[in-house]
Amino acid sequence: MVDLKRLRQEPEVFHRAIREKGVALDLEALLALDREVQDLKKRLQELQTERNQVAKRVPKAPPEEKEALIARGKALAEEAKRVEEALREKEARLMDLLLQIPLPPWPGAPVGGEEANREIKRVGTPPAFSFPPLDHVALMEKNGWWEPRISQVSGSRSYALRGDLALYELALIRFAMDFMAKRGFLPMTLPSYAREKAFVGTGHFPAYRDQVWAIAETDLYLTGTAEVVLNALHSGEILPHEALPLRYAGYAPAFRSEAGSFGRDVRGLMRVHQFHKVEQYVLTEASLEASDQAFQELLENAEEILRLLELPYRLVEVATGDMGPGKWRQVDLEVYLPSEERYRETHSCSALLDWQARRANLRYRDPEGRVRYAYTLNNTALATPRILAMLLENHQLPDGRVRIPEALIPYMGKEVLEPCE
Repeated sequence: MVDLKRLRQEPEVFHRAIREKGVALDLEALLALDREVQDLKKRLQELQTERNQVAKRVPKAPPEEKEALIARGKALAEEAKRVEEALREKEARLMDLLLQIPLPPWPGAPVGGEEANREIKRVGTPPAFSFPPLDHVALMEKNGWWEPRISQVSGSRSYALRGDLALYELALIRFAMDFMAKRGFLPMTLPSYAREKAFVGTGHFPAYRDQVWAIAETDLYLTGTAEVVLNALHSGEILPHEALPLRYAGYAPAFRSEAGSFGRDVRGLMRVHQFHKVEQYVLTEASLEASDQAFQELLENAEEILRLLELPYRLVEVATGDMGPGKWRQVDLEVYLPSEERYRETHSCSALLDWQARRANLRYRDPEGRVRYAYTLNNTALATPRILAMLLENHQLPDGRVRIPEALIPYMGKEVLEPCE
């Protein structure tokens, strides 16, 4: 959510943000509703003031005036009740609209949709195979590394790994958690569900409600990232300045309905309903300098993880219309997938300034004693099974087995993923 005071003072900034981010919102209607709310608040205050004045006059009023004053008091009370009801209804509508206001993006963001995304750099070289390479599905089938019956049990977009590949997935998660702990992030294992308020706090609601599964007969929803829970941990608190920045590495199974993705990536591990994710999350003081520093830190962590996994990747500056309403800046990391001869996104590094903090009520007391909204940032550390597709295809050997990167050998106790017997 944005600062309402700034919205009133600089509407042209938010008109541009709405246009550049492609948000369907009538800002003039919102501002008109805000004025109605302010007028109702003013009228309610006037009614309350007059009621108090009338109430004070009644005991001392002569008999011929008392009846009229009592009648006036009742009329004021009835009008105040009507105004309060109208105010509650309009405030609720205003809040719904305010939750849809996008954060103006940083000046360096390309303007446009996905087609405007700009490559920043490439690291590593795509493999040149001396043999006909297989895609990750063929590799799993050849080695007996996945269970084809799982769709009969759990439906489409499900996966179940077997043998060395099952152990490899677990090794990757532990590797990522160990890496983040060494980088000074507090490792946390978290629930895969949260209340609606937490989703509103991150901005997943209302914009992306169709991607989230509700748990029947509860007030809980399945999370698609540990960010949802991490962002709500300090809601309502006032943190001391010296406690910042807070750095968390949260692991949780993640769930996504994949609504609207029918026909896309239906084969293999690229787009599944349940996956596993280690998420980087930072809550810092409200300054662009602190935010930029944390952004680079999150980006460097992800890059180093990909280097240790020995994967060719690139960085992409995400355009305004592709970054989501709450993002100040977003840089995606994409890994080369040989079977598609293109790079596919594995990490998304985002700075959101105070947009989430205002929604989730994340505050701290600055050195001057003022209470301020914090800034938040997040980035993937590692998510499976998508990264497995890249690891299998880039590190495959002529006989169909798969080489294990040096950094993962201690976790696997071997150098090559072997077929299931």
